[in-house]
Parts: sequence; C-alpha cells; structure tokens
Amino acid sequence: MLSQIVSALGVVVVAVFACSAYFFFSNKILDLALPVRDGDIRQASRNLNRRAMIRPWLFLFPALFLLIVYLVYPVVATFILSFYDRSGNEFVGTTNYLWALNDREFRQSIFNNILWLAVVPAACTFFGLVIAVMTDRIWWGNIAKSIVFMPMAISFVGASVIWKFIYEYRGGNDVQIGLLNAIVQTFGGTPQVWISVPFWNNFFLMVILIWIQTGFAMVILSAALRGIPEETIEAAVIDGANGWQIFWRIMVPQIWGTIAVVWTTITILVLKVFDIVLTMTNGQWQTMVLANLMFNWLFRGGGDSGRSAVIAIIIMLAVTPIMVWNVRRANAELKGR
Repeated sequence: MLSQIVSALGVVVVAVFACSAYFFFSNKILDLALPVRDGDIRQASRNLNRRAMIRPWLFLFPALFLLIVYLVYPVVATFILSFYDRSGNEFVGTTNYLWALNDREFRQSIFNNILWLAVVPAACTFFGLVIAVMTDRIWWGNIAKSIVFMPMAISFVGASVIWKFIYEYRGGNDVQIGLLNAIVQTFGGTPQVWISVPFWNNFFLMVILIWIQTGFAMVILSAALRGIPEETIEAAVIDGANGWQIFWRIMVPQIWGTIAVVWTTITILVLKVFDIVLTMTNGQWQTMVLANLMFNWLFRGGGDSGRSAVIAIIIMLAVTPIMVWNVRRANAELKGR
C-alpha cells in the first residue's frame, strides 16, 4: 500500500515537472529561434508575428499528441480491425458486420441499449432537478444533497454489489435477506429472482445507474438554479403564479441549456454502461448491452477481435452525434454571448 502511494506521488511529481520543463524550454527555444533585435524593425515585427502564430500550437502540442495517440489512432485501428477475422490476420471484408446484423444477441443488445437510453437519462435528470428544487430553500438542504450525492463516490461494481443484496433471493424455506423480497413477503407477496425476470430485469439494473447518477444531475442543476435571477421569480409570484407554474414556466426555460448538457452527458455514459451488467447478470436473462457484448467477444473462446471491433465501432458511431451536438450547442452559446 505504501509503495503504491509513493509510486503515485512520484508519477505526479515527475509529470508536473516534465510539463513545466516542456513549456519553459519550448518557449525559450522559440524566442531564440525567432529573435527580436532592435536593429531590424521589419525582421523583428515578422518574428513577433511568427511567435504569436507558433506559440499556441507549441503549447497545445502535448494535448494534441496524446489525443492522437490515445483516441484517433485507436479509433482508426479498431475500424481497420473490424474487417479482419478473429485473429486479426485475415481480411474478411464486411463479414463481421453481416454477422452483427443477423446475430440475435446483438439485436437484443441494441434493444436493451435503447431501453437504457430512453429511461436512465430522463430519470436521472428528472429526479436530479426535482431534488435540486426541493432542497434549494430549506435549511437542511445541503445535508439532503450530500446524502443523494454520496453514491457518486461508489464505483459501479461496488454499487452493483450493494444492489445485489437488495435484489437477493433465497429459495425454499430460507429467510429472505434481500430487502426487496423481504418487503414483498411482508405484504403477502411471493419472493422473486428479480434480476432473472426477462425484460423487467433491465429496469432493475437501470435503477442502479439512476441511483448513482442522480447526485451528479442534482449538483449541476442546483448550481444552474442558483443562477436564476431572484427578480424573475419574485415578479412571477407578484403576478400570481403558483409553484408549479414557476417551476415549468420560469425555472425550466432558464436552465434548459444545463438540462440538455446533463441529459446528453448521462446519455453518453449509458452507451458505455458495462460494469453494472457484468457484475449483476453478465448479460444473462436477456440483459446484454453493447459494451458488455463487446467485452465478451473480446475474450470469449480465446477472443474475436473482428467482432468485438465491430461492436466498438457501433458504440462510437452512436456516441459521436451526441458529442457533436454538445459541441455545436456550446459554440452557439459562446457566440450568443
């Protein structure tokens, strides 16, 4: 444990020192390469302009380099790999894509991902907004927000383990230790193996992600609500608006941009959901999603790099429009200012 802490601190120190040294020496080299001398005014002016053009790219170079190495290159390599066989050696054309179209498990994963996209972002945003509004003007609001935000500190696997105990089922005459089955049994119902009930088990898994991400939505939307001018709400109260009307006609329109950002951020997260499904069901009982299917094909039976690459490409294609929309919206807001 101690060695890991020391190693992590060493990496941080070395990384900070290396970055500082790069920026310092690259700036010095640029100044030496394009000197500004008093004797030649034209040359000095030309060098100053060149410095101004080069310096931003010089400072951006580390980020651009890492972006190319860790994002652009893997995307291109994955796309190329999707046209090869399981070993990645023999070119098979569009065979892997045709397999995806005809595979029942792949189609089930697409359907489940659509379910997740329809439910989770909407539920997280709705509950986050409601909690933000309800806790904004009470003295114990910060305590309530802390409790709601707390699941954000838990990993997806840890949260899944917690909810496994909630959904736990004991057969025969054993006492039900799962919270949900205990409640059902208390009211005279029959305990169920909840995570193995087809279709509905997807929603039981979604609850875990909603539980984790509602705190994120609440914090962002709470900050946006505090940015609404008090004069606007006071004017609405004077005009006779009730709380419901103030919420939908005053608050929501003014923070709609933030709501959209929260929604799209959680949508991207949903497209990458993997840990929860892997921990709870590993895709059994019709709960498979694309990210978990990609993981399975990457390691199943020795691994199939071609099929797993196809699924990765489809996930990236699904995420790209959302990211483009987010960037365009951000640019539009900046231009509007």
